[in-house]
Amino acid sequence: MPPQWSDLNAILSGEFLIPSNRDIGAKLPEDNADQRCTYLCGNSLGPLTKRSKTLLQQELDVWGTRAVEGHFAHPYGREWMNIADTVTPLLAELVGASEKEVACMGTLTANLHLMMSAFYKPTAQRFKILCEGRAFPSDQYAFASQARLHGYDPKEAIIEICPREGEFTLRESDILDLIAKEGPSISLVIFSGVQYYTGQWFPMKAITTAAKAQGCVCGWDVAHAIGNVPMALHDWDVDFAVWCSYKYLNSGPGGIGGLFVHNKWENNLLPQYAGWWGHDPATRFAMPPRFSAIPGAQGFQQSNPSVLATVSLLGSLQIFKEVGMMGPLRKRSLRLTSELETRLMKSRFYVPINEVPAQCLLQDGINGKDGTAQQGQPGFTIITPRDPESRGSQLSLLFLPPNSDVMDKVFNALSAMGVVGDERRPDVIRLAPIPLYNTLGDCERAASCLEEVFKCLTKATGL
Repeated sequence: MPPQWSDLNAILSGEFLIPSNRDIGAKLPEDNADQRCTYLCGNSLGPLTKRSKTLLQQELDVWGTRAVEGHFAHPYGREWMNIADTVTPLLAELVGASEKEVACMGTLTANLHLMMSAFYKPTAQRFKILCEGRAFPSDQYAFASQARLHGYDPKEAIIEICPREGEFTLRESDILDLIAKEGPSISLVIFSGVQYYTGQWFPMKAITTAAKAQGCVCGWDVAHAIGNVPMALHDWDVDFAVWCSYKYLNSGPGGIGGLFVHNKWENNLLPQYAGWWGHDPATRFAMPPRFSAIPGAQGFQQSNPSVLATVSLLGSLQIFKEVGMMGPLRKRSLRLTSELETRLMKSRFYVPINEVPAQCLLQDGINGKDGTAQQGQPGFTIITPRDPESRGSQLSLLFLPPNSDVMDKVFNALSAMGVVGDERRPDVIRLAPIPLYNTLGDCERAASCLEEVFKCLTKATGL
């Protein structure tokens, strides 16, 4: 483990290629143009690692010099027919599972459909799907299409639990109470590990335990949790989980996905949509007509994984391993996010979260119909939970007044100053200091730039 992991002013790993201010089109003086930008967007797309770039070039060279023989004879010992084996142990360690419980394969929503086809078995009495309100849209589409596939109206089959009026995140007690109340009618409980919009880290162990007590299957979309927060999917008795790898795992745009299936299902759950890569490797290339599934999660594989996508992931996962995996990374992450939060809350434009509901209610034109949503002092609040144990790296900033153009103006101005976050319309910008490559200086600069943007914004509007 690198000795500098506890020094927030030092970059933990120099393996990451962070774009310069010039690269992203920031409008800064020439002296600052070639400095690295303030990249706080790893919750959306992690940056390229030097390691991954090297591995990708190696595989292109092998492709050019070995062609098909690269499947069986590889100069770097990464035979393509076994390429997933290079990342499976590292993924298993990140999610808290055995290697047999994990498969590196496919993409997030395709894997979600595979898992729901295996685990969502509705009956006349138990057919509902419980999820968080405003789940990531692709998840919502998958839930609705699976309900329709089984002949149910999604409006009747899907229970979306939303925060209480005037609140932005879900209370654990409300989730557990709803599971207890509706449990006998629920077939599947499925939440995001970390909610993409608010950054809330749901109490995964408690929700899973409550779901199982009611006889429900419990699955998780951990796209925003893997590589971000520590997990113990096996010990928590999670039935299945799915993820992508291009966010905190830095595998590149559209990178390969993954899934987890608890080993208790190994002997009584067969893949419904079989493919040759899920077949027993011992006889796979004998091309037998009858499918013989690999026991566990890897039996759900369908096609051979992309070698380029897999080694791109491998380069990043090797860095995770070198810095000690999620133990030290989580400690550093907690400190970085807390430092960013502290600096943001010192802003004179910050509005405490408990004051926001009243402010929004006073602006009865939140939908913009009567124009009142355009009035009032520009400001922001943080809708991510204050409790460090209820969040990962990300902080979600809600800009005020609601449904105004404040967020757009702030986002564009931050980009011009070399601060990269991501916008979620209508009013949220997400900022995520990532422990592998962000520093205290990134947090300080993001907060100071935001303050400067608001000063210019209020001066321009005369407020």
